[in-house]
Amino acid sequence: MAVFNFFVSVMLFDEECLGFLDQGKQAKMQWAQDPSQSSVDNLNNVKHEASRHFRNKKKAYLKAKIEELETNSKIKNIRDLCRGIIDFKKGYQPRTTIAKDEKGSLVAYSHSILARWRNHFSQLFTVHGVNDVRQTDIHTAEPLVPEPSTFEVELAP
Repeated sequence: MAVFNFFVSVMLFDEECLGFLDQGKQAKMQWAQDPSQSSVDNLNNVKHEASRHFRNKKKAYLKAKIEELETNSKIKNIRDLCRGIIDFKKGYQPRTTIAKDEKGSLVAYSHSILARWRNHFSQLFTVHGVNDVRQTDIHTAEPLVPEPSTFEVELAP
């Protein structure tokens, strides 16, 4: 469940959440500099507010997902319903998107990975040494059949 909490927190992280984290850091720094009871109370209050905020965001997220599943069920959109249920059951599934470039070093940036695959397949599909496909001899498995003569065309029913 901790992985799911992490996923929900990452998916719903916004400026307001960043503000709560900054307040928590400031309260912790204040407590470290002055370990009085007031700074401890302030730190606990900030932690409590942040926890409540994240809990409410998670509750809203889950409510929206359940409503989406209900809507898919009502309109008989079975594919999205099943996909949503499976994703909901599995939770967060981390994916590694890493590829090797031409030099052998690892690339993790998505645009670089797409460019690498584009180059790879363009090299595979490029025919070297042939300028024009129409000028090349194309060999097929069918035997060469001569054109029918005019006599054979006239005899055809």
